[in-house]
Amino acid sequence: MKSFMRKAFSIFTAAAITLSLAACGGNSNETEGNSSSTNSDTVKVGILHSMTGTMAMSEMPLVDAVEMAIDEINENGGVLGKQIEYVLEDGASDSAIFAEKATKLLTSDNVATVFGCWTSASRKAVLPVFEGNNGLLWYPVQYEGLESSHNIMYTSCPPNQQAIPAVDYLYENNKGDDGKLQLFLLGSDYVYPRTTNTIIKAIAEEKVIEIVGEEYLPLGHTDMSTVLTKIQQTKPDAIINTINGDSNVAFFKQFKDAGLTANDIPIMSFSCYEEDIKGMGAEYAEGHLFAWNYFQTVDTPESTTFTEKYKALYGEDRVTGDPIQDAYIGVYLWAAACEKAGSFDVDKVIEACESGEIEYMAPEGLVTIDPETHHLYKVARIGKANAEGQIEELWSTDERIKPDPWLTGYSWAAEAGLGQ
Repeated sequence: MKSFMRKAFSIFTAAAITLSLAACGGNSNETEGNSSSTNSDTVKVGILHSMTGTMAMSEMPLVDAVEMAIDEINENGGVLGKQIEYVLEDGASDSAIFAEKATKLLTSDNVATVFGCWTSASRKAVLPVFEGNNGLLWYPVQYEGLESSHNIMYTSCPPNQQAIPAVDYLYENNKGDDGKLQLFLLGSDYVYPRTTNTIIKAIAEEKVIEIVGEEYLPLGHTDMSTVLTKIQQTKPDAIINTINGDSNVAFFKQFKDAGLTANDIPIMSFSCYEEDIKGMGAEYAEGHLFAWNYFQTVDTPESTTFTEKYKALYGEDRVTGDPIQDAYIGVYLWAAACEKAGSFDVDKVIEACESGEIEYMAPEGLVTIDPETHHLYKVARIGKANAEGQIEELWSTDERIKPDPWLTGYSWAAEAGLGQ
């Protein structure tokens, strides 16, 4: 209820600010920034996530995280002496609607920046909107890489910080007695799963890996009988799961109902996280593997504080996880870049982000914006779901990994025609 009231109040306030500025002749009292994004007391930002449709279960917690960060920053004096107001828009799990709402936020609401999107389809849809209107998007979800836009800051990870370490982990720990790893690739039918699996197939050419199956499901798909039959027939050593949204609930439940367990065939998920486990029930995810940069169980003071605050605001039964964290830290990184720039102007904020000096002590550990790619230096982690629905870390990299969205550090990528 508290979350709903904050959203309603913020939408009303943002609308009132817009009307007030129009009545006063536009930006006569603005500080430097996008037209109408600031007045003497506030700076206006956008939040753009799916609050309805198949992606709502995954994305709604990210809205909560962004709101929490905004509230915290405001309580500590705001950004450049201004309080942050936000306009909240629903992408409705539809790429065309995401593009429409992004256009509204940039050209009508004139926000200083936007925090949002989940699927690569939604990000690809809004990318030309942000580039064409010189807006700035903070994108909080792992993705397929092969992109680095001047107008996007990517607070989650490309494949070299998630998918590639995950395949290496499976190769070392789950291959058969013959030294071969047999993988079944299962994902939602759009750009992220298909491109990620193209990358995995390129890795397979270098290692002793056999792809025994590859299937794609429409977003929101719930009948898993056909794909489960194929999994039972091919008997892979592991499944790479790039399903997004509430289809994960259907897959994990029907997997268990089919008599399959993590001991038989472990599922390694790239887009399913603690919130999805909560939605399906811990008994369905127990024993399965997850590749992220952050789990709620990460043992840092920042992680403990973050989780405690999140639960205090939204309920003790709520969970955090990597996408939630990455949505949260995007607000803090933007605020730090604005402070360094001394401005909300997009070009100056991006220039600050490209200084190499914008970093934040996140729940996962220290993250730093890479000036060249607009991605973050991050630690890669592999975990296993326990009986309580939490993911316990099994393995992590010793050091933070430099982001490599274009796969320039991998010879197999060039041979497969991937990258630049």
